[in-house]
Amino acid sequence: MILPITAYGHPVLRKVAREIDKDYPGLKELIENMFETMYSSGGVGLAAPQVNLSIRLIVIDATPYAEETPEAKDFKRVFINPQIIEESGDEWAFNEGCLSIPDIREDVERKPKLRIQYYDENWEFHDETYESVMARIIQHEYDHLEGILFVDKVSSIRKMLLKRRLQDISKGNIDVDYKMIFPNKKKGRK
Repeated sequence: MILPITAYGHPVLRKVAREIDKDYPGLKELIENMFETMYSSGGVGLAAPQVNLSIRLIVIDATPYAEETPEAKDFKRVFINPQIIEESGDEWAFNEGCLSIPDIREDVERKPKLRIQYYDENWEFHDETYESVMARIIQHEYDHLEGILFVDKVSSIRKMLLKRRLQDISKGNIDVDYKMIFPNKKKGRK
């Protein structure tokens, strides 16, 4: 089932998400729905707050980057209760976008390498290191669990220039081809 994506301005996107346990109701179905939602909206990662759930759950499929980054081929993961342990290296800029902030892309500086601990969908524990595009996608989605959006990481001048467009997104004054929840949409508008 395709879930609606929360738009910029929705309070769930600013909360620090809570950990879950093995008995979280409907977890397997939620993971499947999140992958389906991500694929139908053209994303490579999706965090639970983006589907209006403040829990520590991320799904990622980096396959679209496989042509430029061969290690992205078949990189499909579920991260439950992830914790980034360390980020290292010299920051590098990469043009990022977000399903919760449609039609806005900005260069964001992030470290190229990270170490993360998490549980997968079978509740197996992992302690892994990722680099390059995979690290970038994980960092972006992980930020959602911390209540941080990629537009928070751009310069103050860029933030000022984006202010109007961000307000329009929160009001639903944007055309998207996937279902969204707009926090400030006026009643009666389509």
